[in-house]
Amino acid sequence: MADEEKAAAPVAPATKSRKPMMIIGAAVVLALAGGGYVLKTRLASHPGGQARGEESKVDLYLPLDPPFVVNFKDGDSLRYLQVSVTLMSHDPKAISAAKDADPEIRDALVSLFSNQDFTVIVTAAGRRNLQEKALATVRKIVKAHTNGQSDVEALYFTSFVMQ
Repeated sequence: MADEEKAAAPVAPATKSRKPMMIIGAAVVLALAGGGYVLKTRLASHPGGQARGEESKVDLYLPLDPPFVVNFKDGDSLRYLQVSVTLMSHDPKAISAAKDADPEIRDALVSLFSNQDFTVIVTAAGRRNLQEKALATVRKIVKAHTNGQSDVEALYFTSFVMQ
């Protein structure tokens, strides 16, 4: 019987040490799960992060090539404007719609650019105003081609030469 007690004695401390280890293990699992949840939430709310099922936040650019060249009158003088335009969106559908509607967009922008007054667009404020009008024009066309589902977020003048 003494031999049985000696054999049973080492088993008892091992049973006691398992309970704290199980509690620590459960705490570690809960901490990792909570950390994963926090990380996923931060990625979803961060502008550069992306959660499952969300739209990409990568800037997509579409240069409208070749550059636009238009003539317009300035009093008795004939002037010309050469402007390179690039569109930006986070939605691939908007970029695709803009590509498909390129002739329509180009026609609308040529019409817009050729009806400008030289004394207005020679100023920085005049160029910003023209840029806003051009963006509104492109947005209208892209929304019509995507049933209002997609949008172009920015329009950049990457080159602007007047003479």
